[in-house]
Amino acid sequence: MAVLPILISGDPVLHTPASPVGDVDDTVRTLVADMFETMDAAPGVGLAAPQVGVPLRLFVYGWTDDADVLHRGVAVNPELFITPTTTEPADDDHDVEGCLSFPGERFPLVRGTSAILRATDLDGSPFVIEASGWLARIFQHEFDHLEGRLYVDRLEHAYAKVAAKVERKSGWGVPGLSWLPGRDDLDA
Repeated sequence: MAVLPILISGDPVLHTPASPVGDVDDTVRTLVADMFETMDAAPGVGLAAPQVGVPLRLFVYGWTDDADVLHRGVAVNPELFITPTTTEPADDDHDVEGCLSFPGERFPLVRGTSAILRATDLDGSPFVIEASGWLARIFQHEFDHLEGRLYVDRLEHAYAKVAAKVERKSGWGVPGLSWLPGRDDLDA
């Protein structure tokens, strides 16, 4: 297993819908193992294949809830059904999320409070997870990556302006930038 570089906002693979996964072969299995290692090293609670430069429809997730239950798995060719979002503005405390492809930043974003994830695992077995709260947010965030969307693309205007400023000042928004978990610097 290996820790993979995580692409930063601006790379085309992050802004293009991913392709379906065909056969789950040893290459895909190795990719998933590397993605889990990368997510854990980052540390993060989810990681989509496009974030490591692979334009396939799969993501991994790993999060322990308040009841100390570990939610960890891989979703291959997922479908996601979400509850409608509220028309209320995002709460600066409750609705904050971040992204490994927009490192070091966190912004409030309204998401659906619950979601149903339908996907297959690495053995091709279909599964369904009904999620609420933070797990539903994780699924929505990672699914967005498969659609070629980052969470900053969904921010309310005031936060979107701040995110755009951060992107400009950081020199992001161009192809080829990444960072490697376990190191403090960004690679060009």
